[in-house]
Amino acid sequence: MDDARDDPSAPAAEAPWTCPFCTLLCDGYGVAAQADGSLQLLGSDCPRAQRGLAQFRAASPAPAATPLVNGAPASLEEAAAAAAALLRRSRLPLLGGLATDVAGARALYRLAERSGAVSDHLHGEALFTAARALQDRGGFTTTLAEVRNRADLLLCFTRPGDNFPEFFRRCGIGDTSLVPQRRLVYLGLEPDAALQGLPGVTVDALPLQNGDLFTTVSVLQALCANRPVPGADPALVALSEALIAAHYAVLVWEPARLPAQGALVAECLHQTVNALNHVTRAASLPLGGNDGAGTVQQVFTWLSGLPLRTQASPLGLEHDPLRFEARRLLAQGDVDALLWVNAFHPEPPPEGRLPLVLLGHPGTPLPAGREVVFIPVATPGIGHAAHLFRTDGTVLMPLRALRPDGLPSVAAAVAAIGNAFETA
Repeated sequence: MDDARDDPSAPAAEAPWTCPFCTLLCDGYGVAAQADGSLQLLGSDCPRAQRGLAQFRAASPAPAATPLVNGAPASLEEAAAAAAALLRRSRLPLLGGLATDVAGARALYRLAERSGAVSDHLHGEALFTAARALQDRGGFTTTLAEVRNRADLLLCFTRPGDNFPEFFRRCGIGDTSLVPQRRLVYLGLEPDAALQGLPGVTVDALPLQNGDLFTTVSVLQALCANRPVPGADPALVALSEALIAAHYAVLVWEPARLPAQGALVAECLHQTVNALNHVTRAASLPLGGNDGAGTVQQVFTWLSGLPLRTQASPLGLEHDPLRFEARRLLAQGDVDALLWVNAFHPEPPPEGRLPLVLLGHPGTPLPAGREVVFIPVATPGIGHAAHLFRTDGTVLMPLRALRPDGLPSVAAAVAAIGNAFETA
């Protein structure tokens, strides 16, 4: 296919852009460079994309966007050597944040093996919730394209538009040429305002039974399996009948928004889908994986056979999703060095006194009062070409460089640290 989409050197305003700032990875919009160096989103008013682009105002990196070793400017090689020395003297380092792309995740996994580190993403709790339910009971999930082309009933356990503003547009909600009539039902939530007035769309909101999500999902699961539930809310009975009668029902949820012990709710959702598939067609659509979370989870799993929250110890790989939670390790002082990665946003790393290797956006605020090696890195889809997995987990999206900035990618920075680690 010979068009601007495949030309990474095409000007921003002349080629579609794949947005890296949520895992919908929308790829049909443009970006125009303004006279003041800012970037304007074209074809969409998505607030996530606009906030993301606002982080990149200058036409080139600021002079301060150079590596720093304890506040002193350094070359990439010098900073990598300092980072490697910091990791080599650590008895148990933590690779955290991990907000990066496929190539960055591959490089980080190799570094974890070399250094004996524990690895966890900044959205690790949501990843664990989804993975735990999948490990325990399995699951039947769908894709954005299937929702767009087939789903006539969407049961929402979250407000998709809050964290994924383009969700309804991506799923063709309101496009009657795809599905003439759709019904969206929200359980325990107010519907998204973006649904108002869309053609062919009916929106309902139902309360939770006894005000509890787990009770509601459990009752709904039993009803969909044709098991009697004394005292069931008549509205839930009617909803189960509608799900059974639907041509293609989809349960939309966010692991990050489930309550404590959310894996139990997720298991009930999967079991509801399983029950429905005995009589109709149904699927689950978990939304999540932002900031490279889903991408890193997939990469670590295919390279090692185990997901994140795994240590590459001298005894081999050890997976413990509770003991190896990053927040727990930091709070209890179980690790003695931290390598933190966030290539998407200039957000500060966790507070503390641990020696720190920070790979981040050039605008990331640096902590004081601790040993810090800082290597500014380019953002996937902005400063360098990359690949990320979409939220439905089956599509690997290529991202072209919107504005190459000369900064190293996470993969390049980690490779430099790994090389120094081996030669130190």
